[in-house]
Amino acid sequence: MHCIRKITEDLLWVGADDRRLAMFEGVYSVPRGVSYNSYLLLDEKTVLMDTVDRAVEKTFLENVAYGLGGRNLDYVIVHHMEPDHSATLIRLLEKYPEATVICNDKTKKMIEQFFGKTPNALIVKEGEKLSFGKHEFTFYMAPMVHWPEVMISFDSENGVLFSADAFGTFGALNGALFSDEVDFFGEHLAEARRYYTNIVGKYGPQVQAALKKLAPLPIKMIAPLHGFVFREADAISAFIAKYDAWSTYTPERTEVMIAYASIYGNTENAANILACRLRERGIAVDMFDVSVTPASEIVAAAFRASHLVFAAPTYNNGVFVTMEQLLHELAAHNLQKRTVALIENGSWAPSAAKWMREILASCKELNILENDLTVKSALGASDADAFDAFAEALVATVPEKA
Repeated sequence: MHCIRKITEDLLWVGADDRRLAMFEGVYSVPRGVSYNSYLLLDEKTVLMDTVDRAVEKTFLENVAYGLGGRNLDYVIVHHMEPDHSATLIRLLEKYPEATVICNDKTKKMIEQFFGKTPNALIVKEGEKLSFGKHEFTFYMAPMVHWPEVMISFDSENGVLFSADAFGTFGALNGALFSDEVDFFGEHLAEARRYYTNIVGKYGPQVQAALKKLAPLPIKMIAPLHGFVFREADAISAFIAKYDAWSTYTPERTEVMIAYASIYGNTENAANILACRLRERGIAVDMFDVSVTPASEIVAAAFRASHLVFAAPTYNNGVFVTMEQLLHELAAHNLQKRTVALIENGSWAPSAAKWMREILASCKELNILENDLTVKSALGASDADAFDAFAEALVATVPEKA
């Protein structure tokens, strides 16, 4: 039986939730599941915006058939060719062979690569317009947000922006399609941040280019391929502002994020003492054990915080494994414009700080404080002066009103 939601009188959501997926893209945990959004426009011509992952194919095809109500499917717009949005494309075209695929040239080549078939395609270019009756769509290319073929479209009739993977959120919809049906900024923003920073975060300049294209548009609704649809002006403005901050690597919050790796608890103890010192000074702190917390959550927190502390033991004459992995993740996601302090531990030849610096060297505009803290096995009374100097050097970089 069908499961659809009406967005406007002639626009339907025909997507589906997937709560059985454990790892999105095989990398990112999704304990709340994920939604695959697809939208059906019922104008003089019928237009489907994207398909879905194979995991929810049956539900999706039932939804499309019900939504069409016996009509033919005239067009399928492919905004993004990643398989979670295109895996069911050929199956759909087998059911509706009369449908024409609207895509750009790069997308058409990817369809051929994935499926070994050349669809009946209508190629669109930057700024091109297509009319389906009273609805006229304009197409904009958004390369590397987050694949090179990505495009977005804007429906001038009702002000809907079909944003592909931009403005997406991890998590199943659970019946709520619109962001105002939930406490989005209270309960779901963290998953939107984790989605952006891990999926799109590397491509800040490309996101900025896309935002500049969108700025003149009278957007009344944002319909992404994952997560909630936004229809309130304040929510749309606030979420676009978040994207602007994330894509310019601007900290959202003045706080110190402490990420530590600890084998026997001594490095953790140093991190805890530092957290107490900072809290006593009125400075907000967020803490993560990198051996327990998934890297995607720490990457998201690093995009939010203004100051970062990394604390790790020396391990095999390098930096402890899970910390090394995290730092490579942060470098790969292009993290910038942060103040960073380093704590190393080593019982005989501490060198973790050196290797952490080396990994972070590829990041732009990081202010890595010169005064590292070196712990030899465990903090003791003799380390008090060095610890105080390290803490004060970090505090000095935090604005007074934290």
